[in-house]
Order: sequence, then structure tokens, then C-alpha cells
Amino acid sequence: MERLGRSERNTTETQVAVSIKLDGNGKVNCITGIGFFDHMLTLLAAHGGFDLDVEAKGDLEVDGHHTVEDVGIVLGKAFNQALGTKKDIQRYGTSFVPMDEALAAVNLDISGRPYLHMEFPALAPMAGDFDTQLLEEFFRAFSIHGGITLHVRVLYGRNTHHMIEAAFKALGQALRQAVGINSQWGGVPSTKGLLD
Repeated sequence: MERLGRSERNTTETQVAVSIKLDGNGKVNCITGIGFFDHMLTLLAAHGGFDLDVEAKGDLEVDGHHTVEDVGIVLGKAFNQALGTKKDIQRYGTSFVPMDEALAAVNLDISGRPYLHMEFPALAPMAGDFDTQLLEEFFRAFSIHGGITLHVRVLYGRNTHHMIEAAFKALGQALRQAVGINSQWGGVPSTKGLLD
């Protein structure tokens, strides 16, 4: 059975539609109007092995905040939907990804209990056309609506692009691990019998 998720969000500030296939091959189409963000979403999906389609139109004449946050919300909802009952998933994922001088670490638990811990060295205010303050908004929205305990850290680095790229790649790798199937569970991977 294919693990597919689709979600939309339409407000006076944004119109966002996301579809995700967890057992894909990294086929990606991301159009948000923020080039750097599109690049990061593409890396996340490619390293996660997901097929991902993101179409977002937002009030970029104001800034990128609403667009980035709402993409995180909708992506989280689509991801959660694709997981279905969460039967036999690995649940946990850990990844360390180096990119030149930067090293990122992501540890996560698809627990149903959202939480975000984020640590980065000082970043430049902008990466291309992307306001780096919005990283936390995206990760928080994705964590909350995906039901994920998420720890994203860049242990060290100097180049803002490298640090953010390593973090998105590590997130993709950790998600790929966590959504993998382990039939030894014989059900939901929790002694409680549910992930909620």
C-alpha cells in the first residue's frame, strides 16, 4: 500500500498545497517563490527518498514568514497523513551530515508529541532570498503538525548556506530512517500501543 499524504491551506496570506509519497524516489517539484527555500525542500525530499510536490503562493511583498511557516504546517500534516496508523515504522531517526566546514545533527522521534529543539551557530541574516530567522518557524511548524519530537543542531560551521543545507539533508536522512518499516514490531512501535 502506498503511503501518500496530501494537505492544503488557504488563507488571506497564503495558498499552499503539498503532496508527499514516503516510498518514492526523490521526485521533487517545489515552487514557493523563495528560491533558497525551494532548494532546501528539494534536498530534504531527495535525502528522505520522498516524492514531494509543494506549491505555495504567499504575500512575499510583505516577507517570507507566512509562506515558510505555512509550508511547514501543510508539509507536517501531509507527512502525518502519509504515515497512517504508523504500524511497523522504525519511529526514531538520527543523522549526522557534514558539508565542508559545517556539521549538522538531527535526532527525531515520530512520537505524536511535537517538540522542537534547535541549535545553530550565528547565521547571516539572509541566505539568498531566505530570511534565516524563518528556519525555526519552518522546523517548529513541521514538528507540531507532523507530530514529531525534533532536535536539529549544527554542531559547528561558518558558512550560512552550508550550515542550513547540512541541516535539511540531515532531516531528510533521519526521516527516511524513521519511516522505514520494521515488521518485527508487529504493530505500532510503542509499549503503549499508540503514538499520540
